[in-house]
Amino acid sequence: MLVPAWPGIRRWSAMALLALSSGLSAPTYSQTTAPAQAASRSVNEWLTRMHEGSRQRAYIGTLVVSAGSAMSASKIWHVCDGNQQMERIDTLTGTQRTTIRRNNEVITFVPEAKTALVEKRDSLGMFPELLRTPSNVIPQFYQAREVGVQRVAGHLADMVEILPRDELRFGYRIWSEQQSGLVVKLQTLGQQGGVLEQMAFSELQLDAPVSMEKLKKLMKDTRGYEVHKPALKKTTAEAEGWRLREAVPGFSPMSCHTRDNGTPQPPGSAPMQWVFSDGLASVSLFVEPFDPLRHVQESSAVVGATHSVSRRVGEHWLTVLGEVPDQTLRRFALALERTR
Repeated sequence: MLVPAWPGIRRWSAMALLALSSGLSAPTYSQTTAPAQAASRSVNEWLTRMHEGSRQRAYIGTLVVSAGSAMSASKIWHVCDGNQQMERIDTLTGTQRTTIRRNNEVITFVPEAKTALVEKRDSLGMFPELLRTPSNVIPQFYQAREVGVQRVAGHLADMVEILPRDELRFGYRIWSEQQSGLVVKLQTLGQQGGVLEQMAFSELQLDAPVSMEKLKKLMKDTRGYEVHKPALKKTTAEAEGWRLREAVPGFSPMSCHTRDNGTPQPPGSAPMQWVFSDGLASVSLFVEPFDPLRHVQESSAVVGATHSVSRRVGEHWLTVLGEVPDQTLRRFALALERTR
């Protein structure tokens, strides 16, 4: 699938189950009964516990991700010290890459090309900031259901399903390590119940001896690398001459940026990324001037849980990308309009 080459794009892999409207029952598992304390948690309590679990534990693990016929693996070193977190991710398949994060500062080393990409990202860990929506509408669009307990990478984990209340979003099936809440496995299922994408630790060492100082030194050592730092300008869609004619239920605007090439540009002429979230799922709208040589045909594509839709909007080209059903992206695409 072709997507815009935009710094800071991340696929926030989530795990899904059937939409409530499907009326299908959950699969049966061989497992023990979920503990009583888990069964009393609300969807917000579950998500807060998972998010904090990734922030409060040091660990080393191998994470395997599969989407459709594709599979990849990465080695992760994670450590935290009060409010400061650091994480190193080495790819074990495909092109060799090392990504090191300190809070929202990220640098990705590509040894083969001898390049390093410096970015700023809003969150650290497998999940985005799950509860960062302005009014926290998550309970209006999702509900939690405890399933039981299973072992993942040698650790007992509570299983919970975060079920959508409509057809505009996927749900999540999540395995949360019992003691810490750390997410150790996730599945994304389509609206008919098939697995679209999943990630899981194949091995995991909790409370591992990860050195934050060593990671800091590695992050600063760019000798022999050509460092790229894309310039992004924070803005608003309104300032760039765009708006949504009709809001998509549950999704709130989170950020908006344009590329900054160092010279003044008329509103609407610079490529723009407008990000929306319902607290779990995210959708990005990429808008750029129309180019007849590149923008040949309106299209849609899907890889795992990630869908994309592209279409022309006047003199601009729009690509909508997100881990949501195709119909959700089309609502965004049809609602975007030029105001000047």
